Amino acid sequence: MTAGTRKVAVVGVSLSDCGRVDDATPYTLHAQAARRALADAGLDRSLVDGLASAGTGVLAPVEVAEYLGLRPTWTDSTSVGGSTWEVMAAHATDAIAAGHANAVLLVYGSTARADIKAGRRTGNLSFGARGPLQFEVPYGHTLIAKYAMAARRHMIEHGTTIEQLAEVAVQARANAALNPEAMFRTPITVDDVMSGPMIADPFTKLHCCIRSDGGAAVLLAAEEYVPDCRTAPVWVLGTGEHLSHATMSEWPDFTVSPAAVSGRLAFERAGVRPEEIDLAEIYDAFTYMTLVTLEDLGFCKKGEGGAFVQSRTLPVNTDGGGLSAQHPGMRGLFLLVEAVRQLRGETGARQVRARDGGLPRLAVASGTGGWFCSSGTVILGRG
Repeated sequence: MTAGTRKVAVVGVSLSDCGRVDDATPYTLHAQAARRALADAGLDRSLVDGLASAGTGVLAPVEVAEYLGLRPTWTDSTSVGGSTWEVMAAHATDAIAAGHANAVLLVYGSTARADIKAGRRTGNLSFGARGPLQFEVPYGHTLIAKYAMAARRHMIEHGTTIEQLAEVAVQARANAALNPEAMFRTPITVDDVMSGPMIADPFTKLHCCIRSDGGAAVLLAAEEYVPDCRTAPVWVLGTGEHLSHATMSEWPDFTVSPAAVSGRLAFERAGVRPEEIDLAEIYDAFTYMTLVTLEDLGFCKKGEGGAFVQSRTLPVNTDGGGLSAQHPGMRGLFLLVEAVRQLRGETGARQVRARDGGLPRLAVASGTGGWFCSSGTVILGRG
């Protein structure tokens, strides 16, 4: 085949043990997720010639590769927060299409919850006070405060209500109730969300993601490997990535996320439209992220995200998302796992159906990093 013409499919996905995992290291979770993804694909580890990993150790992904017993000839350690994995998937797809790799493993593992419980680390309020951030951190502008301020701007400009934001958390928990791998499954109401302890106005506790342990892995491979795989392929149809800002003063509009660019690029490259998408997996560290990303991906007009969420027109974060299922740090890889499982029809009680009653055909996974600093969007298709 001519370099650059190979189609690329997701052929294996898996999660490690998730939730409360007190007796594992991050490397253990990496290995567990990787082994399960390879078993899911039915491919041998020796075929993996590419590795993408971030967030562990001082030489990631070198340390992860050594731990997994891999010697890759292609690697990526891009680290742009929660969107890292969608961006890495884009890079891996390009590399496979160009013939620079044949099978690339994306893998992540974190014991964020267990480390805090055991006193191995503390909960960080910021990402440091050097470089551009030195102008914000001294004033107490924490990560959650940045998201809260952006949400408040959207409420002021577009009339978005706190009840509409709370509905995001309610729907996430309803989806988690059907997911045996979710950490929190007890249903909640809008009143439950609104009556919780205030964290950063307008966010109460249930507007914010949970903290868990867990890992995930996704294996992408060139089309010629697909016939040897155990599972049906899910094709990467289009990708997009975008970097927006580091300091809030350099963000032109708090009501527009970088998904407005990454999403546009992904849809254009895939040759599909938002109205054709059957389900969306969206990074949801806070409820506002889901609402504004839906707008910026084109599922509704700017300012109509609140009403769109309440309409429940589109299945979103079908596993329960970071608000209820798992959030062990950079959660973007979990979005890809759930999207693939849905397209393959493997999600049991929470399985989404297309408009014709069959399995979904198209899905979008869109990750956000930092405080809307980065975005990666991937369009996936079945058949």
